Amino acid sequence: MILRILLLCIVLLVIELYAFQALRTLIKLKWVLVSYQIISFLLFIFIIYSFMQFDRSVGQTKQTMFTMGLVLLVYVPKMVLALVLLGEDIFRVGAGSINYFIENNDKATFFASRRKFVSQVGLGLAAVPFLSLIYGVTVGKYNYKVIKQRIFFPDLPDAFDGFTITQISDVHSGSFDNPEKINYAIDLVNEQNSDMILFTGDIVNTDAKEMHPWIETFNRIKKHEYGKYSVLGNHDYGEYVTWPSEAAKEKNFQDIKNLYGQIGFKLMLNEHAFIEKGSDKIALVGVENWGQNFKKAGDINKASEQLNKEDFKILMSHDPSHWDYEIKNHDKNFHLTLSGHTHGMQFGIEIPGYFKWSLAQYVYTQWAGLYENVGRYVYVNRGFGFHAYPGRVGIMPEITVIELKKGKAIA
Repeated sequence: MILRILLLCIVLLVIELYAFQALRTLIKLKWVLVSYQIISFLLFIFIIYSFMQFDRSVGQTKQTMFTMGLVLLVYVPKMVLALVLLGEDIFRVGAGSINYFIENNDKATFFASRRKFVSQVGLGLAAVPFLSLIYGVTVGKYNYKVIKQRIFFPDLPDAFDGFTITQISDVHSGSFDNPEKINYAIDLVNEQNSDMILFTGDIVNTDAKEMHPWIETFNRIKKHEYGKYSVLGNHDYGEYVTWPSEAAKEKNFQDIKNLYGQIGFKLMLNEHAFIEKGSDKIALVGVENWGQNFKKAGDINKASEQLNKEDFKILMSHDPSHWDYEIKNHDKNFHLTLSGHTHGMQFGIEIPGYFKWSLAQYVYTQWAGLYENVGRYVYVNRGFGFHAYPGRVGIMPEITVIELKKGKAIA
């Protein structure tokens, strides 16, 4: 722990050094520079102190989320600025080396002074993440988007042509701080009038009691004709804190599982159910969490016992890496998998239909939206709530509405 704190201090101090050089190049008023140094020092001390106070027996709190937001707000812009000035330093070293060693100009200054223009460019670029992060914690985290997705299947039973599913995921109720916005989101869910609603895990951050203030709110999700179903996410197992005993951990886990029932959802634990419409039916399969780098409690073979390859199947599995590693080529042919988990890192760039980027894509092959492999699909919901960083930039909280259509996909 101490070594990590020390390493963090060194990295932050290097970033601070570069940021101050840019400011000093542009501003000559001594009181401004001194004030900047004092404020930066106080913020640095506060952040390091807050990290040292983290209690693993408690886990994430509003204070730790505030600290994480502050770290990003203070140091991401400065990191951008530092990279610009580092680039200038590389250029200055190169230019100095050419003058001294190649042109034999030993009278020239080896290290040229910083250029005001470069510092101005750096500050301009740093303003982009600074303003974006402020937007993310004030507006973005509750800027809910309803995303509608139509998916075609040649073997969809006739009665389910046009069947609609609302998906929510990654509620993380322990992070909420605005009842009005959450009620607005529940209204959006109800406005979709879907045939069925599915919740793909992470109802809390860690502790079951995080959801208690929000049970009445989520009970406002109206009954859906073909049911309300859910699965567990990695945070629902309470494994990111230190519990006083195994018994306390198990009680919390049982309480979390009960939460889903308390808001009217049928929790599926490595099992399946048939959804019948007219004379046709489809299989809804729900597994516990299975993640390549997380808990592997999901058992797809147990969940799909007695199902045939020909049965039309929708799978709920919280972590999309499960689809990538086990599902997309599974012998039983799972037509559609619904996941969440990634949040799209809550930070990225999206131009719907044209471009999307997030750091999440360097961790997950499937991280937001719809993906296909030989006629089998996974949809990754961007998440209803937020975690760690108390905001969202570019990757907005999502309510998904999927329409099942019979036929071949239209190009």
